[in-house]
Amino acid sequence: MGLDDKISNKTEDLKGKAKEATGSATGDDELKNEGKGDQASSAVKDGVESVKDAAGTVKDKLTGH
Repeated sequence: MGLDDKISNKTEDLKGKAKEATGSATGDDELKNEGKGDQASSAVKDGVESVKDAAGTVKDKLTGH
């Protein structure tokens, strides 16, 4: 996972947490749910990037790099 991807995913997660907290505080369920969605999206992207990293590591080991 590249540094840019990590920063982007973390930013999306933090924005989602802020939206969720704001939605909870103001009683805005739509904003709260949007925040939860942003966090879920970030988690999925992190998972995909982790799989890519693991696959690259396996490939390197198999090819002797």
